[in-house]
Amino acid sequence: MLRTICKQYTKLSKKNIEKLEKISEGLPVLSKLLKADVFIDCMTESRDTAIVVAEANPRTGSSYTQSVVGKYAYRRNEPAVLRTLETGHPSRDYKALTQENKIVTQNVVPIKSDEDDKVIIAVLIVEEGVNEESLNKELSFLNNATDDILISSVEMSRERRIIDYINDGIIIFNEEGVCIYANSRAKYIYRKIGYKDFVLGEKFDNIVIDNVEFEDVLSGKMNKKTDISISNMVLSMEYFLIKETENIKNIVLFIKDITEIKVKEKELVLKSVVIKEIHHRVKNNLQTIASLLRIQARKTDDKAVKAAFSDSINRILSISVTHELLAQNGLDELEIKEVINKILKNSLRENLDGRVKLKIDVTGDNFEISSDKATTIALIVNELVENCIKHAFKGKDNGRITVKVKRGEMKSYISISDDGIGMNEKDFDKGSIGLQIVKSLVKEKLYGDLNVKTGDKGTEISFGFEN
Repeated sequence: MLRTICKQYTKLSKKNIEKLEKISEGLPVLSKLLKADVFIDCMTESRDTAIVVAEANPRTGSSYTQSVVGKYAYRRNEPAVLRTLETGHPSRDYKALTQENKIVTQNVVPIKSDEDDKVIIAVLIVEEGVNEESLNKELSFLNNATDDILISSVEMSRERRIIDYINDGIIIFNEEGVCIYANSRAKYIYRKIGYKDFVLGEKFDNIVIDNVEFEDVLSGKMNKKTDISISNMVLSMEYFLIKETENIKNIVLFIKDITEIKVKEKELVLKSVVIKEIHHRVKNNLQTIASLLRIQARKTDDKAVKAAFSDSINRILSISVTHELLAQNGLDELEIKEVINKILKNSLRENLDGRVKLKIDVTGDNFEISSDKATTIALIVNELVENCIKHAFKGKDNGRITVKVKRGEMKSYISISDDGIGMNEKDFDKGSIGLQIVKSLVKEKLYGDLNVKTGDKGTEISFGFEN
């Protein structure tokens, strides 16, 4: 089961999967000794989603009624799991919400690759249920923490810069690394990145999301500003050491949400006249090359040579489509249906000789994709549609080609189907140059798989790509 899940949802090597299998064999013993639910989770292709690959439950006191192997762990519900997978830092006593909507505490440690100890291949999770008594104690602690802590800290401090950060997140730790104050902005930011509870009372190691060590800050070695990307946010983190006396110290963490700033910066660059002009020139150059090839094609009577020229022209124009749209929009992302419709228009113009009445439909979901991905998809769709037009309707007066787009949670899919005469799968495996290009692009650029279904009622070819 573990091996199957890892192959389907992760990019782990065979050696790393074997390591997880060995570790999973010891989970039942660990669960029995700790009297707790124990899991192994791996990162999926989505940055906010992990998947359970192994589990063990105690005979009594489990928080689960059903197996969760093969189910997702989302950042919003299990922030400790995603934090440790991303940073490699252990997480202690984090609140989490199970797949059965029960509140538990998680202790999470990273599992590192034997091939490279900097690579985190999975996490080991030990979970315990949370009872009402512990929740009441926690609430009592939170109710006793007031803004007086901040006021006193400011008055004690020689660093008066706290006042300048009033619109930012502020977290204060005592010399033991326990959070004694968090303003409303800080609480909001941490809830947004997946923390279920207030950060008050949590230890520094559980709250920090960059690679800063508590002892370095406490000793005054670390006070520089760092930017960190987590979930869909970009945060600027800055630490200050506050001395009440020589022996009593507090640490203040300032957190600024700079996500919008970073997004605006990107948009300004992408919308610049320079980039638009580059795309425009690339498009013009590609169309010039296509025109030169057309002229060259007219000088030969060899049908095979003409066909080769035609195929090359189509491929060049399919790449040109992406640059044309980018030049118009001035953005680095394009709507997938807009790209596909443009490709189909070119394919019909170049290949349709009037012998077959064709109807082409584009159905399904519409969403934005990157320019690099758009170019690859444009080439693939062009080759597959061109193949349909040339071969699928021999001996027929009319036909239909359907291009369907389906957006998934982590992967999306495009299928090109026809109601033609079908094809020999062996011929597909051997493949023309065009089909070889398709296979290569799907595997090497989109990291997906190509699937073929064919029969006397037509052919369907589909491929997937990461969102």
